[in-house]
Amino acid sequence: MASAADRHRGRREGRRLALAAVFEAEFGQRTAESILERHLASASDPSSLELARTIVGAVVRHRDALDARIAAATPRYPVVGMAPMDRALLRCGLGEVLHSATPARVAIAEWVELARIYSGDPMRRLMNGVLGHIARESADIQASTPISEEGVRGNDLRASQEDRRRAARRR
Repeated sequence: MASAADRHRGRREGRRLALAAVFEAEFGQRTAESILERHLASASDPSSLELARTIVGAVVRHRDALDARIAAATPRYPVVGMAPMDRALLRCGLGEVLHSATPARVAIAEWVELARIYSGDPMRRLMNGVLGHIARESADIQASTPISEEGVRGNDLRASQEDRRRAARRR
């Protein structure tokens, strides 16, 4: 059984593979999916393979919606005017936050770190602000939707934060 550190390394590798594929696809030679499959040939961890495919799939399927969300959150920084790496970082990060099972706080922390590594401190701050804003906005939308018959609402960030606060007060 893989340790928590191994799973964490594998998921981070999956994010890096997804970022590399989306970034390379910016230059129009191949699709992000075909680039990813080429990169996945060298990966061995199943969790990295699954996460990379999830992120790239989300970016490809929802690219226009992701760009619209980024543009709304960063009116001073048009998506088309961003450096290709910055655009790829934001698309991948937002794709994981909105379209994967990864908790938003975990995905945000990981993508902020990748932004620092691959682009620098200004992009790290922008990534943190954009992903945090959109994750809160999405949680507000989910919180305002009716609960299903089974009592399920989806990933509600506020509820989980409130639950943790209540548990901390009880201790």
